[in-house]
Amino acid sequence: MTTTVTRGLSPARQVLANGAIVLVQETAFSPAVTISASFRAGSLYEPDDLTGLAWLLARVIDRGTATRSADSIAEALDDRGVALKVSTNRHALTASCTCLAEDFPEMLALLSDIVREPVFPQDQLEKRRAETVSLIRQDQDNPAVRASEALQSLLYGPAHPYGRPAKGHIETIEHVTREDLVTFHARRFAPGSFTLVVVGDVSAARAMDQVTAAFDSWKAASASDRAVPPIAAATSRRETRIAMTGKSQTDVAYGFTTITRLDPRFYAYWMMNNILGQFGLGGRLAENIRERQGMAYYAFSAFDPSLGPGPLVIRAGVDPRNVDRAVAAIDAEVGALGREGPTDRELAETRQFLIGSVPRMLETNQGIATFLHTAEFFGLGLDFDRRLPSLLHAVTMDEVRAAAADVLDPERASLAIAGPPASARSESETPFGAARSDAG
Repeated sequence: MTTTVTRGLSPARQVLANGAIVLVQETAFSPAVTISASFRAGSLYEPDDLTGLAWLLARVIDRGTATRSADSIAEALDDRGVALKVSTNRHALTASCTCLAEDFPEMLALLSDIVREPVFPQDQLEKRRAETVSLIRQDQDNPAVRASEALQSLLYGPAHPYGRPAKGHIETIEHVTREDLVTFHARRFAPGSFTLVVVGDVSAARAMDQVTAAFDSWKAASASDRAVPPIAAATSRRETRIAMTGKSQTDVAYGFTTITRLDPRFYAYWMMNNILGQFGLGGRLAENIRERQGMAYYAFSAFDPSLGPGPLVIRAGVDPRNVDRAVAAIDAEVGALGREGPTDRELAETRQFLIGSVPRMLETNQGIATFLHTAEFFGLGLDFDRRLPSLLHAVTMDEVRAAAADVLDPERASLAIAGPPASARSESETPFGAARSDAG
């Protein structure tokens, strides 16, 4: 059965006989098509003693199939000027590419082969393993990454899937075998956990026919989904400091656990976070810490709810001499918004900004594909792009104030600081003018 919605985005949605979900949106931006395949195969589903398995699999999955070598895959992509991107997060692995419309059938067949029939050649695994170990070592020498990962561990605990480093640890990556990759692929890559989104210069009927031909015969049993383990909210302030010699910048990661994406309060939280650290050049945080006091190279906040309670994270890069002052300024902004809520002007401006951002999300084929994947993953509906402005319009001042009061309490904040040891800092604290970001 195919369901179609008209006006705004008009994606056609079809569930294949094997349970795979297909979404197609025709556009006229250019004679190109974006193909994006997503599986519920993120780090949540890794064995607890093999953290980084999903990350490593994403780096090896396109290095050979039952019928194509790594070189032949690379040649097929290069000949058409196509770059295949494979990414992972806590819940999903996504493989996507953009090709000319005339190359859509060939690229769809290639992508189908890569995600369905990878063989994980041992020599390719060793190459990607070495690259991943090198990346982990680079992360260990990066204050921004160290602070961010330490904060996640404080918020969720080091054993929780949301609290572990996405790339894993050197010792776990070194223990991943080819059989581990094969087993994980067999368990998580199946039609029942698969969503394919096609966006571009191709008719829905033609795309559906070709996708059906490529995937409808695929038979594989889906493993049961793993629930996100429960998370205990912090009741007191928690802090860790990581001394890193030879660094010229200190990075601060400060945050809270919040709500799930499907919590009815999501839109109020989204607006609250925008006021705190997103609107304009960084909301209240950047206006105070970076612009007015000149204490930070960058300062912003990010809100990332998912199937489990996501974090609200404040990030700042500061001169090592200004760390304590910057943390005090973050505490002040967090506490003020938590106690008093936003002003009428802030609420009006952030509402206008977020509503205005909806069309910008949908300006490219890739942007539309990402939007449709998100809407499908959370069950938001085919008309979500048209309902979103009204959902934001409906948020009241009281709801935003309640969201701020619920989460923004400095006494319950978790804080990770990575940078030069205290002995390496000057006693004086002087502001500076140059702005840069090493946050990545």
